[in-house]
Amino acid sequence: MAATTPKHTQTVEGWAAHDATGKITPFVFKRRYVVHIPDSLPLDSAAPLLCAGITVFSPMKRHNMLQPGKKLGVVGLGGLGHVAVKFGKAFGLHVTVISTSPSKREEARRRFGADDFLVSTDREQMQAAARSLDFIIDTVSSKHSLGPELDLLKVSGTLVLVGAPDKPVDLPSFPLIFGEEDITLNPPDKRTSPYRLRKRVVAGSVIGGMRETQEMMDLCGKHNVTCDIEVVSPDRINEAMERLARNDVRYRFVIDIAGRSKL
Repeated sequence: MAATTPKHTQTVEGWAAHDATGKITPFVFKRRYVVHIPDSLPLDSAAPLLCAGITVFSPMKRHNMLQPGKKLGVVGLGGLGHVAVKFGKAFGLHVTVISTSPSKREEARRRFGADDFLVSTDREQMQAAARSLDFIIDTVSSKHSLGPELDLLKVSGTLVLVGAPDKPVDLPSFPLIFGEEDITLNPPDKRTSPYRLRKRVVAGSVIGGMRETQEMMDLCGKHNVTCDIEVVSPDRINEAMERLARNDVRYRFVIDIAGRSKL
């Protein structure tokens, strides 16, 4: 954390970890690499925005997703996904959460305000929602097929991957370029296959630059967007890691080095 200093100075004093040991020591930062957190945001729940927040905000901005009234799909309701839902709602989008876990339906709707919820393994639900979404952010970190997600996109929809699976994902080509509706040509061309041509886009993204991160943080202050967190003390880090491996966290752990944690 950096201390408050006059804005005309070029450096900021604070604390940081210098290596992989995680030991925190005094450090002097160049101001250009420091993000100001709005006074309206709690420091603990704002901290993960510097990772999870910018990871989903950057592609949303780059691919022009922050358009009120548009329809956004969020695949996975975890550390990244819950922030994507919050951004979507803050900017006036219609948000659909897509998950393999039916148990997350009420949480997605009541806790985060999602408009719709789809169980990705329910074929009828997925078919009923075909070609209904303008954008999809996929936050899932395990191997899965992108085919069912592509079928949810409109003609010129965009799917962005931010979950970083450790194994290759399945990306079928036909959902990218063909649909199920008859094509209309002017003039007619009998040589063309009876399919509507698609312009779907699949992209990837990881974090963002300092200017974009500050822009995101300022918008979070304006719209009161933070991460849902659980604060842990340094002596309970191993327990937190074990729970993380069991996917037993809602939705980010924050280490409290000041010793105010109850865990």
